[in-house]
Amino acid sequence: MIKHFDGVDYQPELDFVRLTGQMDRIYNLMQDGKWRTLKQISDIARAPEASVSAGLRNFRKARFGGYKVNRKRVMNTWYYQLEVGNNA
Repeated sequence: MIKHFDGVDYQPELDFVRLTGQMDRIYNLMQDGKWRTLKQISDIARAPEASVSAGLRNFRKARFGGYKVNRKRVMNTWYYQLEVGNNA
């Protein structure tokens, strides 16, 4: 998986190691295909919920693996699942 971050506020010398670590922890957790809330992912991966949400969006991009990220709503809570075996 190529980790190429971007954005107007992105500074590689300050952000690359932190963001790479977050993405690795999220991927290592979610590769089992289990459904989890942002809070659950955040707690286990030790990353803010906003970073988890951005990370899951990034996994859909080709440069981050082109994975399928599913979501479902149960009552008022969203759950997310990463399909590792079905990436593009």
